[in-house]
Amino acid sequence: MRIGGRHYQTIWLNADGWSVEIIDQTRLPHRFETVTLRSCEDAARAILTMQVRGAPLIGVTAAYGLCLGLREDASDEAMDRAIADLARQRPTAVNLRWALEEVRAAVRNLPREGRVEAAYRRTAELCRDDVETCRRIGAHGLDLIRSIAATKQPGVPVNVLTHCNAGWLACVDWGTATSPVYHAHDAGIPVHVWVDETRPRNQGAALTAYELGSHGVPHTIVVDNAGGHLMQSGKVDVCIVGTDRVTANGDVANKIGTYLKALAAEDNAVPFYVALPHSTIDWDLDDGLDIPIEERSADEVLKMPGRLPDGSVVTVEIAAPGSPAGNPAFDVTPARLVTGLLTERGLCPASREGLLSLYPERGR
Repeated sequence: MRIGGRHYQTIWLNADGWSVEIIDQTRLPHRFETVTLRSCEDAARAILTMQVRGAPLIGVTAAYGLCLGLREDASDEAMDRAIADLARQRPTAVNLRWALEEVRAAVRNLPREGRVEAAYRRTAELCRDDVETCRRIGAHGLDLIRSIAATKQPGVPVNVLTHCNAGWLACVDWGTATSPVYHAHDAGIPVHVWVDETRPRNQGAALTAYELGSHGVPHTIVVDNAGGHLMQSGKVDVCIVGTDRVTANGDVANKIGTYLKALAAEDNAVPFYVALPHSTIDWDLDDGLDIPIEERSADEVLKMPGRLPDGSVVTVEIAAPGSPAGNPAFDVTPARLVTGLLTERGLCPASREGLLSLYPERGR
């Protein structure tokens, strides 16, 4: 993706060959700043504080965090501690544990002196895989958007509603839910995105709108509760969201509020698709209600950052003083409400049979 005319990925190795640079997403959309990760602790903190977020990017960041930890101590004991520490930062996204296990598998049978190089090599492969995976998701999703566009008058845009941020900023590049949008836009298909603000962290307004605007994609920010009204009014052609974990039976965990969008889509006969890479499928879980749901700080609900006319960015209190707040970060959308799962291997029903039709090796 391009910011100010320059191509960026969300994470990259610095010229020294070992430290890692990330875009600090807590500063967006008002400031574009990068942060250097030099230790496993830096990576864990970046994940916990959501300087990086989005299931695929969290996984890659954790993998780099393990690389940094191995530079300090490449013993089995230290590796196990680093993996445990990184894994506990965000419990819902399955990509985090998956990426850590990929790196562990690449180094565990090697002598200590060869582990660091092997870990960096495997993490670089994970980065390249994420970019290609998201590109393929977009290519398959392009066919979906093109088929909707064919039913409309020439020049009338396909209206996509999305939720939270499942874009370039949630992955290494392209994104999941937004990848079909970028492919359609670049192919000259008129497309417009309804962007949920996505309280409480406003990742739609702050991140999705930021990257869509930078790429030149027409979009409109709406409050989270407007989605049902837009669908009732015939202003949504398709919903495409991302996910932090999909169970083997097709249940979907995603940003809180996704379930309500799926219910509204079902009631209004609007197709509801979930875009995901292979690394987001949890083949060990059969029921979405067994997915651990992260409970985040009440401050995210009670306070909000914003920019003042003088350019300064401050955090203000928005709730009644003394009131408590709950903050579950995710909810689970049952497979029966999902029209289809959009993966790098194509589109399938949200079911065990559907997933196995794309990933038959998992049936063995």
